[in-house]
Amino acid sequence: MKILAFSDLHLSRSKAAALVEVSAEADLVIGAGDFCNMRKGLDDALALLQGLAAPMLVVPGNAESPEELNAALGAGVENIHGVSKEVCGLRFFGLGCAVPVTPFGGWSVDLPEQDAADILAGCKAADVLVLHSPPKGVADTTSIGMSVGSTAIREAIERLQPRLAVCGHIHDSWGATGQIGQTQVVNLGPTPNWFEL
Repeated sequence: MKILAFSDLHLSRSKAAALVEVSAEADLVIGAGDFCNMRKGLDDALALLQGLAAPMLVVPGNAESPEELNAALGAGVENIHGVSKEVCGLRFFGLGCAVPVTPFGGWSVDLPEQDAADILAGCKAADVLVLHSPPKGVADTTSIGMSVGSTAIREAIERLQPRLAVCGHIHDSWGATGQIGQTQVVNLGPTPNWFEL
């Protein structure tokens, strides 16, 4: 299966156009959250992606809530926040929102570590974890060198050992990769990222 994945579109018309342009080569598209900005423009953001030539699995970022994302989804797009989904024999599980809680204020859709751990406990096995936030210590470094990823996500990766864990959220770490055991972790960013599984 050929997977096209991205995160943190943030209403970028040019980034969306680039994703749509290459999507004919994909069997599946993954969107790892933050489609809009500060809870505004979600319908417009998803409209930019309407030309995608493959089905898409998504999770919310901290710029949109799970409920807002569900209300805005069109045909061929499924929100897997907190649920498993099997596609072509591969098991996907999603966790959106910002983990841990951010300092960004009331607009940001955040989850405390314990809430994230409770959701992730529902996942018994996965080939791919679709996350908005990165795990603690991998692809989670800010411009001032702070590691701001999630301990709950890291513990879930250590327990489940999926083949792949994709995330976004920390813009300074877009493109960063690492390993947790057998799991490849990739902070995607809004450009096309390709995976063969």
